[in-house]
Parts: sequence; C-alpha cells; structure tokens
Amino acid sequence: MQIEVALASDDGATCVQLELPAGATVADAIAASSFAGARPAAIAIYGELVAPERQLREDERVELLQDLLVDPKTARRRRAEASER
Repeated sequence: MQIEVALASDDGATCVQLELPAGATVADAIAASSFAGARPAAIAIYGELVAPERQLREDERVELLQDLLVDPKTARRRRAEASER
C-alpha cells in the first residue's frame, strides 16, 4: 500500500512516499522512512493524533509534528504590532 510520511519543520514539510505491506503500522512507516531518527512531539494522520501502533490504510499521510516555537496568539499580536508601525 502507498503511504506518505511528512516531517514538519520550521522550513515547511518534507515528505517521502513509501510502499508498505498491508497491516503496516504508523511505527513501521516511520522506521521505513528517512525520518526514523526524528523525535516528533506528536504523530498524526491528516491532523488527527494517533498512536504508533495504529494500522495504516492505503494512501494515508503520517505526519511527524514538532513543538510550536511561538504561541499562535503571540505571533499574531507581533504581526499586528509590526503592521501598525
């Protein structure tokens, strides 16, 4: 089955396409990807948090998520203050 694994970073996302056997898990997809050494803050499939043991379905995208660097409210406030100047 075809699976995509995406690693989110400050610079955007890096994605790899994988061919995995039926019954593969999220952990299998991560191990088979070039991101096996990554330490994600969370793992999701299409934005929904999942456990590494979850079995995958055809054409799903596993997302390796990183911690936020700046709180979104703080970032919006800074942008608003900068545009007022």
